[in-house]
Amino acid sequence: MVFAIGLLVGMVTVVMLLRALDARRTWEDRYPQATMHMLDAQVQQLRASGAANRCAATDALPRLQSLRSLANDIEPAFADLRDDARFAAHAGDLRARLDTALASPPLHCEGAQAVMTSVTEGCNACHRDFRR
Repeated sequence: MVFAIGLLVGMVTVVMLLRALDARRTWEDRYPQATMHMLDAQVQQLRASGAANRCAATDALPRLQSLRSLANDIEPAFADLRDDARFAAHAGDLRARLDTALASPPLHCEGAQAVMTSVTEGCNACHRDFRR
């Protein structure tokens, strides 16, 4: 019985300690991961629209605009890589791909798939070089 109580108190203490450590993190600590999560969420919503056969420009345009806006935050989010020329080139390439997609939004599912492929290739290129 004493062992079970000790185990329970130990588990509660560990959870409290982990939550206290997590609470000490600032927005700057969370910024890189949050930026990547938001980019991924927009890409997943764009994929879901394609899977649901909702590929008109009016379906893709809001997601592409959100992706382009979030792409502006890539360098500020990763301050330690901001001055790396390869990193800046990857971020610039992603923005260029999104600008191209926004200049002529996809009008059908084949076009939306081509845009998704282009954006995914831009993301993967950077992840191959810099993912931790």
